[in-house]
Amino acid sequence: MVQATPFLLVLFLALGAHGLSVKKCSLTGRWVNDLGSNMTIGTVNGNGDFAGVYHTAVSATSNEIKVSPLQGSLQKSPNQKGQPTFGFTVNWSFSDSITVFTGQCFVDDDGKEVLKTMWLLRSRVESIKSDWNATMVGINVFTRLQSQE
Repeated sequence: MVQATPFLLVLFLALGAHGLSVKKCSLTGRWVNDLGSNMTIGTVNGNGDFAGVYHTAVSATSNEIKVSPLQGSLQKSPNQKGQPTFGFTVNWSFSDSITVFTGQCFVDDDGKEVLKTMWLLRSRVESIKSDWNATMVGINVFTRLQSQE
């Protein structure tokens, strides 16, 4: 029985760890990215749809930066296991461009929620000859903004 004790202990710990609940990542709330841009995502409805606002900290235009609306969708698959994939579009209020983001909501090892995203920004150009430089691509990491209570 002495030799079986370590095996039983490992088995017990493995089965017990399986029953622990995984913290779920929620898109709803206020976020800031690595460039200082802020967004607020409202409630995600039963279909996975959501809306919010985005205030960018960076822009290639000389226009005054304004808060812009965003609309998106969260993947509602039962296989998401609390770290869902999502996508949203920002329709910039101050320029002739639009950006689509896609990403996944994670809970890191410290229990903090993180949004890992990739984006495509499409700017309006004057002609098809200028199309070659109308789209930019990038990545952003968002962390939850803590409320100032």
